[in-house]
Amino acid sequence: MTEAAALDEQARKTFSGPIAFLKSAPTLEFLPEADLPEVAFAGRSNVGKSTLLNALTNRKGLARASNTPGRTQELNFFDVGDPPSFRLVDMPGYGFAKAPPEVARRWRFLINDFLRGRVTLKRTLLLVDARRGLGDSDREVMKMLDEAAVSYRLVLTKADKLKDSVLADTLGQVAEQAKIHAAAHPDILATSTQSMLGIGELRAAVIEAIG
Repeated sequence: MTEAAALDEQARKTFSGPIAFLKSAPTLEFLPEADLPEVAFAGRSNVGKSTLLNALTNRKGLARASNTPGRTQELNFFDVGDPPSFRLVDMPGYGFAKAPPEVARRWRFLINDFLRGRVTLKRTLLLVDARRGLGDSDREVMKMLDEAAVSYRLVLTKADKLKDSVLADTLGQVAEQAKIHAAAHPDILATSTQSMLGIGELRAAVIEAIG
């Protein structure tokens, strides 16, 4: 078995096993102990983050999906494995969140402080709507991740909404933009929760990140 095939098999088994919600942290003092590797999911409020997390874990209701952008207002932690071997972190959405300015400000501080101070954070998966490409708010977060020296990987969502040729162009454009960011992983993933495009690759990317 090749190394890539072994990684895929490990990812399949891992995400077929126990995964459970651990806790929500509205502020840093509520964070769980930093005793396990973590992979965080970040993205704009309407990027489909909760839906992607549910597809990744093959569970319909693990992460709350909503038609109202910005519903995730806290850091949500999920234990993977029994006993847990690592955690997934669902981060508050940014950008178009329908929230009062003071609430949005608190979210930004929470995200920034978590990214800079979490020693067990192995990688952040930064989700980007394939139909829109990188926006100003995405670039702002990429800059923050660069400055915090937090390794991150760009993941396109809703890729099924684009024709193959358009998707290929978008992947190329995003990859070119990622090259100028010191902490960005060079390979871009394209995913769809409708067709399950790239979900297996995303699972493998999580396992690779914690390895």
